Amino acid sequence: MARSKGMGGGPSMAFEKPRAGAKAILRRLWRYLYHYKWLLAAAVALSLTGNLLALAGPKLSGYAIDAIRPGPGRVDFNTVFHYAKRMLVFYFAAAALSYVLATLMVRLSRNVVYRMRKDIYDHLMRLPVRFFDTHAIGDVLSVLSYDVDTINASLSNDLVQMLTSVITVAGSFGMMLSISPQLILIFVVTIPISVMFTRHRSKRVRPLYRRRSAGLGALNGFAEEMTGGLKTIKAYGREEVFLSRFEEKNRLACDANYEADAFSSSTGPGVNFINNLSLALVSLFGALLYMAGGISLGSVSSFVLYSRKFSGPINEFANIISELQSALAAAERVFQLLDEAEEAPDAPGARELSGVRGAVALRGVRFGYGGPQHGVVALGQRFGGAPVLDGFTLAAQPGQVVAIVGPTGAGKTTVINLLMRFYDADSGSITVDGQEILSLTRASLRRAYSMVLQDTWLFSGTVYENLAYGKEGVTLEQVRAAARAVKIDRFIEALPQGYDTVLRDGGNSISKGQRQLLTIARAMLLDAPMLILDEATSNVDTRTERRIQAAMLRLMEGRTCFVIAHRLSTIRNADVIAVLREGTVAECGTHDELMRRGGYYSELYRAQFDAAQDAG
Repeated sequence: MARSKGMGGGPSMAFEKPRAGAKAILRRLWRYLYHYKWLLAAAVALSLTGNLLALAGPKLSGYAIDAIRPGPGRVDFNTVFHYAKRMLVFYFAAAALSYVLATLMVRLSRNVVYRMRKDIYDHLMRLPVRFFDTHAIGDVLSVLSYDVDTINASLSNDLVQMLTSVITVAGSFGMMLSISPQLILIFVVTIPISVMFTRHRSKRVRPLYRRRSAGLGALNGFAEEMTGGLKTIKAYGREEVFLSRFEEKNRLACDANYEADAFSSSTGPGVNFINNLSLALVSLFGALLYMAGGISLGSVSSFVLYSRKFSGPINEFANIISELQSALAAAERVFQLLDEAEEAPDAPGARELSGVRGAVALRGVRFGYGGPQHGVVALGQRFGGAPVLDGFTLAAQPGQVVAIVGPTGAGKTTVINLLMRFYDADSGSITVDGQEILSLTRASLRRAYSMVLQDTWLFSGTVYENLAYGKEGVTLEQVRAAARAVKIDRFIEALPQGYDTVLRDGGNSISKGQRQLLTIARAMLLDAPMLILDEATSNVDTRTERRIQAAMLRLMEGRTCFVIAHRLSTIRNADVIAVLREGTVAECGTHDELMRRGGYYSELYRAQFDAAQDAG
């Protein structure tokens, strides 16, 4: 399949959707929060109640101070202790409610993140194959982990602080207004300055956080690619080259992270200076009002405390805004991924494929990965703009084994992609039992095939679970029968727990040949009416290959089978051998027929035969 390449040689990850504004991103985040509206409502109620209790403290403190009068015996201790006890009760209740609120917000963020990750994974399962051909897996994983975790941290921490800040600022302003309307005038000057400063800085910091997320995604993608190809890198002595490439990507990611954090961290001190200036002015003019008899000392003290409560959240709000911008940048990448076009739905009135006989026909098929409908860069196109397949025609009768051979890049795997509808042909027709596959549901079409690829895939689970994958209600005896058919039963039974042995890390603890045998057994167990083998024996030795071929000939009886093979000795018994050259069928026939013709197939076969003799 065609892949676009990034700097490190792997697929690039540039989501194609346009960037969304902050309001649009917040609206989409709100949809997730709305699913848990009762939790959110409880959080708002707790925050409101707790902050109102905390706001009573400075007022009670002022009453206590006013009960302290200069001179011997003039202190009203009963009043002082009364207000002190009330302050203690109020502050304790506020702290308890704050604890409950924090716990509630952690639960809320957990639920939101769970739903978001589920939506992402569900969406990934519905994306077309072309998406994974053109995007780095490491970058996708970065969205699933880093970006979602960033959103989680913002929801569990920043949202609480924002709720608290709004209530505290509004409540403190109201209390200050009730104490002294004159002193409020100080904030009429300082607050607009603080707001404008914060707004200006927040606009500039969001692109920096966007760069940080993109840089980390690129780094993760390259690291994933480099780790997967570590043996090859070492074999070719390219460690230093890849280390230098990693160093460059790491430097770019770190620089982007530094710029974002450095710029955002400078916002807080600026806002703090403005707030401290307003506090100093409050203290100065409050003292002047007290000396003039316009306000009591307790009221001055209460006003100063409220002004600190008022300015504190504003100062913290600058830091919250910076963290929120980071969360918005992360959410933007999440929603860009979620906005990637899903696999096109089945045609209206699409039918289920059933009772499959296995008559498959491709007529005049034309296809190129560079077409706009496929969204893949022109690496899949031949030079000069020629498509991968051009007028490709091939027919398979029920139960026939059809081998597809040809040089690298001839379009062999592309044929399989079209048969399975991983991609749709640009023109021409593909039918199964006389039915155009575009008129069939993809699910029923794909169920009609079992498939063994060159790149084996085993998941973390027991040998039994890996073999029974894709078929419900499979018995252990059926699994054993499939294993015996491919001559891998003795190997499995020699494992520590036999069929209950757990395979980890994609089965890396066993050889490639053994992994391939397991996937072949899995395909045979599925018992689909049609079979696709894409270089299925490429990772096994000649002796094992012969045993597999003998077993496959027995198990493929009555099934239509498409075989892609570079090793031509494996397809000598095929009913039809189609030779691909330049996107079309150059030759077609049995092995003996093609050898008698002395064409391209004959040349390929003799070349491999001679090479095998030389190697022997």
